[in-house]
Amino acid sequence: MDLEKYQIRSAPPTIYYIPDFINEPEENWILDKVYTAPKPKWTQLLNRRLQNWGGLPIPNGMIVEPIPSWLKTFMDKVSDLKVFNDGILRANHVLINEYLPGQGIMPHVDGPLFYPTIATISCSSHTVLEFEKNFAPDEEKADDSKISVFLQRRSLVIVKDTMYTDYKHTIRELKEDEIDENILNSQLSQLTLGDKLQRETRISLTIRHVPKISKIKLKFGK
Repeated sequence: MDLEKYQIRSAPPTIYYIPDFINEPEENWILDKVYTAPKPKWTQLLNRRLQNWGGLPIPNGMIVEPIPSWLKTFMDKVSDLKVFNDGILRANHVLINEYLPGQGIMPHVDGPLFYPTIATISCSSHTVLEFEKNFAPDEEKADDSKISVFLQRRSLVIVKDTMYTDYKHTIRELKEDEIDENILNSQLSQLTLGDKLQRETRISLTIRHVPKISKIKLKFGK
């Protein structure tokens, strides 16, 4: 796959957007595996619930946990795009989020615990991922500091470089999205300004590389 042809050129460097990165049977397979995972894998937050796979990233180093083969399939599919240090590194962590209609995530940066690239697969619903530049207290804010990317179901978005380090990203707590001029890939997604789209329950797989690994490894069973 020629990743460069999927770069959103109108965004600051660098965002790639690949529609139909997975097909419908793969999407259904992911959803089945996510929802049949053991209940202890779920962590309930105030505005969503999530699953951690690969370990819990902490400053002292992630303690590696086994990753099931079905999930490794999609980690490899992303890693094969050579997005983590030109392919030298491979994905070793996945955060699975469930967003009900009206749920979102507050503005944040993923920070130094991860290699500065995130790749997210969306399943079962679209959403709008919004970015806003981090400004220093004495820095004048530019009018074009806010941009958005429309994430179709079964798509992959990759965020790296200054888009990872200098921009916060967020998903607003909405049940309906309206397509506006801030959405940079609306034509790629065959959308029209003013379109209104209802959200459904969305499962996202955020695939990353954690550089710092603890020497301790968890073992299950004999």
